[in-house]
Amino acid sequence: MRLSVLDQSPVISGHTPAQAIHETIKLAQAADELGYYRYWLAEHHAIAALADPCPEILVTRVAAATSKIRVGTGGILLPYYSPLKIAEQFRMLEALYPGRIDLGIGRAPGGDRTTALAMDGGSYSGAEDFPEQVQFLVAYLDDALPAGHPFAKVKAMPAGPTAPQVWLLGSSDYSGALAAQLGLRFAFAHFISADGGDQVMRDYRRDFQPSQREGKPQSLLTVFAICAATDAEAERRAASIDLRRLNMDHGINLPVPNAQEAASRSYSEAEKARIAHHRRRLVLGAPHTVKARLMALCEQFEADELMVITIIGDYRTRLESYQLLAGIFELCQRG
Repeated sequence: MRLSVLDQSPVISGHTPAQAIHETIKLAQAADELGYYRYWLAEHHAIAALADPCPEILVTRVAAATSKIRVGTGGILLPYYSPLKIAEQFRMLEALYPGRIDLGIGRAPGGDRTTALAMDGGSYSGAEDFPEQVQFLVAYLDDALPAGHPFAKVKAMPAGPTAPQVWLLGSSDYSGALAAQLGLRFAFAHFISADGGDQVMRDYRRDFQPSQREGKPQSLLTVFAICAATDAEAERRAASIDLRRLNMDHGINLPVPNAQEAASRSYSEAEKARIAHHRRRLVLGAPHTVKARLMALCEQFEADELMVITIIGDYRTRLESYQLLAGIFELCQRG
């Protein structure tokens, strides 16, 4: 089972966004040394808790700071962009780091509606054209537009013998069905939606149509996990993400609460119910506890690969969580 990292570049209270980006680079270097397989960077806009609005730039820095791990996006929010321009960016990344680049693409706005309108010049149209955008993007990456197409002579440069892997990302059945139809890889975000994903993944496998890129379905499951020396310590560290998610429920745009802020917060019964609801998309505990739960989810979802996202109230314990997972999954020996 390949194990990978999704990093949203969290801004923890008491730290600056620039520090959060620096911590992303440090964590990527550690993941490379620990034997993780992929390192994906997420795109978000105008969110105080998440520092990275342009993962295509940060991919370059992370790939330069590492040597073995695949580096990519989880993901580029394609409705905002020209498929040709994204193809050019990722062909450049592939030329710089051949065989190490992943292009994960999604259709979410990555922020609130006002920000989406600002991103798209005041006329955000949602994702109505997403399937066509994906097809154009892949065709530009692979120089595969039909000969009679009006853009057939347009080439995404720099050309080369290899191309990035392309993954469609989703937390519902939409992207899974599209990935199956287009013959692309599919990653399901369990950390966003705890309901129905296993059926989405099974439907993707059942309906997959082989393509020039992929002869068989390839799936990845992304799970939020917090690993600590003991179950009790993991529970204590989860308090920061509990409060962060409550803040999101209430539209409170603040950095991720640090451990001290989270520990000092008391909750109403209604808030405790919301925390319990959100905990359904969180795996936490000591290493053996977390590994058993992650492997059970992989079996339930019939996933080929597993990716973990971890946000805690300080950067040191976030790194420790990934170190513990690397140990219990024996990544170094396998690498």
